[in-house]
Amino acid sequence: MPKLSRKAEGKPLRDAMKRAGLTGPELAEATKEVDPTGRGISPATVGRLAGRGKTARERCELETAWVIADALHRRTNAPLQDLFAIPTHSTVTVERSTPDADEG
Repeated sequence: MPKLSRKAEGKPLRDAMKRAGLTGPELAEATKEVDPTGRGISPATVGRLAGRGKTARERCELETAWVIADALHRRTNAPLQDLFAIPTHSTVTVERSTPDADEG
């Protein structure tokens, strides 16, 4: 599954949270409403994706970004692509018979 990168060091995410009137823990709680499993995203993960410090995380799983964006979209109409960079389709066309690590 592809990993998505947060845009502009998380500023669009922080801006959307501000427009929605949600803190990190409140956004984490709101993700439970949209997560099909009901678990939601942890407050720590939300904090790392929205954060600016040493513990900030630039990338996350597609499912994590999707649930966060869905929770925010319900309050701000901010789509996923405004918050996270979607990876482009791979253009690799060469099929390899051995993994790259095995080449000597």
